Amino acid sequence: MSLTESPSTEHTDLDRYDARRLVEAMIADQARAATAVAAAAADIARAVEAARPRIEAGGRLVYVGAGTSGRLGLQDSVELYPTFSWPHDRVVALLAGGAGAVYQAIEGAEDRRENGGHDIRHAKVQANDVVIAIAASGTTPYVLGAIEAARERGALTLGIVNNAGAPVAAAADIGITLDTGPEIISGSTRMKAGTAQKIALNVFSSALMVRLNKVYGNLMVDLKATNEKLRRRAVRLTMLATGCDEAQATETLARCDNQVKTAIVAIRAGVDVADARARLDAVNGSVRAALGT
Repeated sequence: MSLTESPSTEHTDLDRYDARRLVEAMIADQARAATAVAAAAADIARAVEAARPRIEAGGRLVYVGAGTSGRLGLQDSVELYPTFSWPHDRVVALLAGGAGAVYQAIEGAEDRRENGGHDIRHAKVQANDVVIAIAASGTTPYVLGAIEAARERGALTLGIVNNAGAPVAAAADIGITLDTGPEIISGSTRMKAGTAQKIALNVFSSALMVRLNKVYGNLMVDLKATNEKLRRRAVRLTMLATGCDEAQATETLARCDNQVKTAIVAIRAGVDVADARARLDAVNGSVRAALGT
C-alpha cells in the first residue's frame, strides 16, 4: 500500500472532534504540503531549466492526469493565458475519461494504460513538448501510458507524485516527489497530496514563465487584459514599472492594445509604440533587455 493510502496514526478519533478542533487539525495537516514541495525544490528547478529550451523552440505544455490530479493540471493550464498571455494552442490538458471527467468522476478511466498513450498520440505530442504527468499514488496506469508514449515521441516528461519510489516518477525524465505522507482522512488524496500538487504546479509554471521573460522585476507584465479587472491591473502595473501617472499609463496602453510590456518600454525609453515593440521582439520579449538595464 502506498503511503498516501495508508491509514494515518494521527487523529484516530477525528470523528469525535468538535468543529474548531477538527478545522485546526486539518489546517495543520495541510501546512505539511508546502514543506513537501520545499523538499522537492531542486527537482522542480531542474524541470524548469530542462523545459525552457523546448518551450523556447516552440514546444507546448501538456498536462496529464486522472481524477483530482488531472483537474489540477487542467486548472494550471487554463490560468496561463490570462496570467501570462500564453497562447491557447501551446497548452494541452489531458484528463483520463475526457472532458466529462472534469465535472464527474468516471470510474475505471484511469485504469487503462492504453488510453494514456492514445491521448498523447491524438494530441500529436512532439519532441519540443513538455509533458507534466501528475499522479498522487504514482502508479496510475493512464499516466504511465502517457509517459511511455510521450518519451517514444521524444518529449520531455516530468512526473509529479506523492510517494517515494513511485513508478510515474521513475518512468519520467525528471521525477518530482512531494512526500506528503498519509492523509488526515485516510485515503483522501484530494487533501494535502492535492494541495502539494497545486503548489508544485504553480511554482513550476510560474517559474518557467519568469524564465521566458513574462515578468519584469516581480511584476506580471505579460498579462492578457480580457476583462475590466485585468484592464485596471494593466494600468496599475504600468504605473508601478514606470512611475508614470494613471492618465499616461491609460493613454499608452490604449495605443498598444493593452500590452503592458510594450507600454513600459515606450514610456521608460521615451519611444513610440512601434519602436517599443521592435525592441521587445529583438530580445525575445525581455523588458529588461529592451531597456538595456
